Amino acid sequence: MSGRATPFYCPYCGDEDLRPHEGDGRTGAGYAWLCGSCVRVFRVSFVGLSAADLNGVTESHDHRTEESR
Repeated sequence: MSGRATPFYCPYCGDEDLRPHEGDGRTGAGYAWLCGSCVRVFRVSFVGLSAADLNGVTESHDHRTEESR
């Protein structure tokens, strides 16, 4: 496993012409990507997992009453 997740499009312009921005990989910061269209360099990083239950609804967004459960 390479540790590099490949983005499918640029988050700024939406173009798909992306290339790894070599020489910029910092530990824990993720790798940088260069968009060939808008010439922006950006990083994509994994933040974490949601605290959703098995139904995909979190406790704070579950508005059902105790009687309907």
